[in-house]
Amino acid sequence: MNWPVRASRTVYENRWIRVVEDEVVKPDGAAGIYGVVEMANPAVFVVAVTDADEVLLVTIDRHTVGETVEVPAGGTDGEDALLAARRELLEETGYEASDWREIGRMHALNGIARAPETVFLATGLRAAADAAHHQGEEGISDVRAVPWAEVVRMLRAGEITDGETVAALMYAAIALGRVA
Repeated sequence: MNWPVRASRTVYENRWIRVVEDEVVKPDGAAGIYGVVEMANPAVFVVAVTDADEVLLVTIDRHTVGETVEVPAGGTDGEDALLAARRELLEETGYEASDWREIGRMHALNGIARAPETVFLATGLRAAADAAHHQGEEGISDVRAVPWAEVVRMLRAGEITDGETVAALMYAAIALGRVA
């Protein structure tokens, strides 16, 4: 059940996000103000697994947190989620995949945001011959294929801290039968 909204106003907006301030009725019946970030478009996350059981990971410099290790991801820009996932994998890694499967849906920062996301498992990977890489403009400094066991070690050691990447990897572990 959603909290009743008495009034809403946009306090900031750009082509990627909108920030709204809602006057709400809280679950206890009290009036309150709630700030919400709304994504302009849903996002996609790609867990790309090679035939050698390696996961493609990118190292990216984020304005908010600095350098982080993530799975390829990005906004749908209004296109179909699968088409966006294919585009993001190619742009961020230079790889294409022959087999795609949607393995999960999630919401990022659902305490403060409306940010729907779809997770895909991509297999049958091959380096694209004529890929137009956007790694530099995205802040990507490294693309590497990491053995699944090493990915688990990186998670355990806190080397992968992006929450959406952690969740996407869990969806992949379930889809691949790595966890019950």
